[in-house]
Amino acid sequence: MSVRIRLAERRDAREIMLIETTRFAEPWSLGMLLEEIADVATRRYTVAVEHGRVIGYCGIMFVLDEEVHVNTLGVSSAHEGRGVARALLSDALEAARRRGVARATLEVAVSNERAQRLYYGFGFKPVGVRKNYYEKSGEDALILWNDELASGPPERPTLDS
Repeated sequence: MSVRIRLAERRDAREIMLIETTRFAEPWSLGMLLEEIADVATRRYTVAVEHGRVIGYCGIMFVLDEEVHVNTLGVSSAHEGRGVARALLSDALEAARRRGVARATLEVAVSNERAQRLYYGFGFKPVGVRKNYYEKSGEDALILWNDELASGPPERPTLDS
């Protein structure tokens, strides 16, 4: 069975939270996540589903008519390295392009080199650092921008079956 990406629904929140709490030192709360999923005017949350289970998720926020912020992207540790994060991010950025968005931004932990490689592959570039961005650890975050989102997507990723 293949992985399918679809819009997130309230019923997905608990499965998303299982990934969120195991993957991130400072996970979002269930309440925050539910608010994000419900805000369909300025947010777009998707899930990657395999065998009826959520194995990854991505959330973006439309900031201005021409700007999108990648809020969150997570994949269960059991499904890493299969292209799930790449497919989720590609889907999110393509949805932003369809809305006419020209630029994308995000923050990523300076120690998260794997995620940085993913983002660089989508044309994101470092433009600054947010000192002590992560409250619990005090870790800095890189600020990444892609000012050429409107120029089109990178090669379409594929998912393992």
